[in-house]
Amino acid sequence: MPPPAPTALIVGCEGTRLSADERAFYRDADPLGFIVFLRNCETPDQVHALVSDFRDAVGRGDAPVLIDQEGGRVQRLTPPHWRDAPPAKVFADLHGRDPEAAREAAFLNALMIGRDLAALGITVDCAPVLDVPQADAHDIIGDRAHGRVPATVAFLGRAVCEGLMAAGVLPVIKHLPGHGRARADSHEELPVVEAPVEDLRAIDFPPFAELSDQPWAMTAHVVYTALDAELPATLSPSVIGEVIRGELGFDGVLVSDDLGMKALAGDFATRARRSLAAGCDVALHCSGDMDEMISAAGGSGPLTAAAQARLARAEAERQAAGSSPVLTEAALARLGELLR
Repeated sequence: MPPPAPTALIVGCEGTRLSADERAFYRDADPLGFIVFLRNCETPDQVHALVSDFRDAVGRGDAPVLIDQEGGRVQRLTPPHWRDAPPAKVFADLHGRDPEAAREAAFLNALMIGRDLAALGITVDCAPVLDVPQADAHDIIGDRAHGRVPATVAFLGRAVCEGLMAAGVLPVIKHLPGHGRARADSHEELPVVEAPVEDLRAIDFPPFAELSDQPWAMTAHVVYTALDAELPATLSPSVIGEVIRGELGFDGVLVSDDLGMKALAGDFATRARRSLAAGCDVALHCSGDMDEMISAAGGSGPLTAAAQARLARAEAERQAAGSSPVLTEAALARLGELLR
């Protein structure tokens, strides 16, 4: 008889080492995987040990461990132990001068990020951002975007995905179906986008449709009135079913953005339950707060059969990707040449 499916939840921890209470919670709740933040990262040896302890706590050596390591202002691994990677805008600017150089640079930069992560046992990177920012939008996306032209964003985004995969790390395209028009930061409040569906189809959707073959994706805590006048994408069965799974054609692992963001309302059990009922495969909780994690776990059932199949397919892709023959020193030297 096969073992029971893990809980459809990814969680974090409070510090640089697991407490006894955290170990007990992970053992009992059996979350699918884990996520690390700046607060959890001191040195390479410490992070590697933390990642191993996560997996030991649930008894699954293949439990996904995630991180947000985009470069620029969103990177959890920082100097002096890790490279300070540039933001996506650097590659978008280079694309304006030399598209092929930008593609190569984006690939090499992602490859170097991926190698840092793989050395620590981290297997999933919440990158690249495929949102297309508009002039009147909040700066929460800003220089995290790979440009303001959908084709450029897709072109460079694919290079990032390929670089991460070449290092043995799964990319997560985000934030479906597009965060680039939001005039508010969803960490602080619920953004409402009132653009007509024709504009969304022309600008916001194309990068996600172009990269719908990727293994993981993350939803946006944004209301799109043309798609669902009441619910943010994360909680909307119609946005997930008809747009993300349907029109955009994404059939990989779909993870919610952080349940702790203020764009969502209700207790954490309700937030987790509603995101999974809407069609997310996995709910994500990031703060490491024990009471919140217990509540989120209470609203998260076991992974569905469809989610398990998607996760298995993604892991098979990661295993099959192999590793790039490009040496690290040569890659860094070439990247420096391209970005001069």
